[in-house]
Amino acid sequence: MNPKKVVRKVLPSAGTKVAEETYRKSRIHAMQMRYGYPARDLQIIGVTGTNGKTTTCMMINSMLKNAGYKTALFTTAVVEVDGKQEVNTRHTTVPITSELLSFFKKAKDSSADYVVLEVTSHALHQHKVMNVPIEVAVFTNLSQDHLDYHGSMEEYTAMKARLFNRYLNPTYCVLNRDDPKYGYFEKQSVGLPQTYGEKNGSDVRISDVKASKKGTEFQLSLDGEKATVQLPMIGMFNVSNAAAAAATGSVLGLKLSTIATGLSKMDQVPGRMQPVEAGQSFGVFVDYAVTPDALEKALVSLQVSTKGRVLAVFGATGDRDKDKRPKMGEAVAKHADKIYLTDDETYTEAPAAIRKMVMKGIKKGKGISKTKEISDREKAIAAALKAAKKDDIVYVTGIGHQDSRNMGGKLEPWNEVETIKKLLKNHKK
Repeated sequence: MNPKKVVRKVLPSAGTKVAEETYRKSRIHAMQMRYGYPARDLQIIGVTGTNGKTTTCMMINSMLKNAGYKTALFTTAVVEVDGKQEVNTRHTTVPITSELLSFFKKAKDSSADYVVLEVTSHALHQHKVMNVPIEVAVFTNLSQDHLDYHGSMEEYTAMKARLFNRYLNPTYCVLNRDDPKYGYFEKQSVGLPQTYGEKNGSDVRISDVKASKKGTEFQLSLDGEKATVQLPMIGMFNVSNAAAAAATGSVLGLKLSTIATGLSKMDQVPGRMQPVEAGQSFGVFVDYAVTPDALEKALVSLQVSTKGRVLAVFGATGDRDKDKRPKMGEAVAKHADKIYLTDDETYTEAPAAIRKMVMKGIKKGKGISKTKEISDREKAIAAALKAAKKDDIVYVTGIGHQDSRNMGGKLEPWNEVETIKKLLKNHKK
């Protein structure tokens, strides 16, 4: 029997929590010892936050490689060591301990100058990065997510803060001055501070943002210098992610010109506001936004980027934070012109029940009249593509880079981008 289940049977809840913490720590310590503490002596950059972690990690990776450094990268979307990249198709936000330690070993064996690591609240709670030396801790933003796991926003926030406080003792702390939780993370941080954002007083400051369908131009200011960044990604949230990467580069001693060039050479992040082109007269983007805040920011950015309408195809995930479902529906109702509510990944929940909770939010946001509920995801996407006109944007979110969906507790093959390409090809005929 699983040791944790045995503990839960024989101890009261308070004792169970202490025992589970002790078990997790001792297990992680034992595995680190077995692998020879592979993270030791590595220069590790850890990135956490609710949204933008993967993209920020890839921006930092691009910037460092452009500066001539050898890197290793571990995110929920992509894993890369010394330029050899593969898509991470796992559905979990927590890396398997053996995989993470194996990654550290490969990074060390490749003589990586820097390791860029996406750090989730689950990983921090489960001590997956215990004893891992963090050179730079980076905070993107904070909004509601994973309350099914953490129980409250206070606990969720406290777990994120572990990356910045004495739990991991980072050398530098890079913080988002524009985020409402900036003050909290500033007080928690023990490393040398570096801030970024639009607000006056930010060490790395964003200004003069100009959006288009294909990217975003903006100015970065640092120590009296200015540089123009031509970011091949849309969205103000991606400008903020880029500023987080720039602030990271600045504490590592990179010149502003090197930072700007590295960001301008960014590769497309799989499943993160990824454009799908098949000769159509309207835009199509595949994204991974699964929180109310992420959906709102993405849709607002898309509205700014087009003269036409924004048609949103989305759903909510089963067996996850139920409280955010109506909030997701309300956010989409307020910022999309047409809505196609469909199934995301149901896991073990009844799909109709999930959609019903999302629909409550759509109703609250006064979006019922512009909403079609189509449970079959492929049919929902097809309906949106058929309705799209020139200069419109079809925004499909929730699955992103994954190559499968968990439906009813079973994994089924699913590739969002390829599905859309197939539908667009048939649509043109």
